[in-house]
Amino acid sequence: MFDLASRFGLPVITFIDTQGAEPGVGAEERGQSEAIAANLELMAKIEAPVIACVIGEGGSGGALALGVGNAVLMQEYACYSVITPEGCAAILWREGGPQKIAEAARALRLSAEDLLHLGVIDEIVPEPPGGAHREPAEAIVALGRAIERQLKRLMRMTPAALREDRARKFAAMGTAYITRTRVENGAGIG
Repeated sequence: MFDLASRFGLPVITFIDTQGAEPGVGAEERGQSEAIAANLELMAKIEAPVIACVIGEGGSGGALALGVGNAVLMQEYACYSVITPEGCAAILWREGGPQKIAEAARALRLSAEDLLHLGVIDEIVPEPPGGAHREPAEAIVALGRAIERQLKRLMRMTPAALREDRARKFAAMGTAYITRTRVENGAGIG
């Protein structure tokens, strides 16, 4: 699919709503990490516009494998992280109780607002009161408008510029936050 998109200049739009990759040894034996890595590499090389949309729970490698976009959109109440709070709590504290899971969620900064602040996503897509599941048609229209807005911008770029844009975007993730934090703490930027 990615090769066809590159060849014909067709946009790729992914919808991320996954609890994440299976964390067991069996999944690794079946090549899960290699599949995720191959997908990341292919998405980075696409010479067409790529828009990733986080529309629910975007957790772990399964979500990251679909998130290499020129634009990453995220619905207001969605979450997106390299690991689930439950998995993080189990690894860090060897327990998955509610308090540790909540602590892990805060530390992961997996909300749309946090991720926009960190430069991981590009736009927060508003949801109807109570979430997209309450008024799906309204949520779809809002996401469609955001996708259309991003596509208009991206379709003006050359194939090489699209690849470079994605590379630059992912290389810069978090750097604005780190610089701002250092300045706020009096450490300067050097």
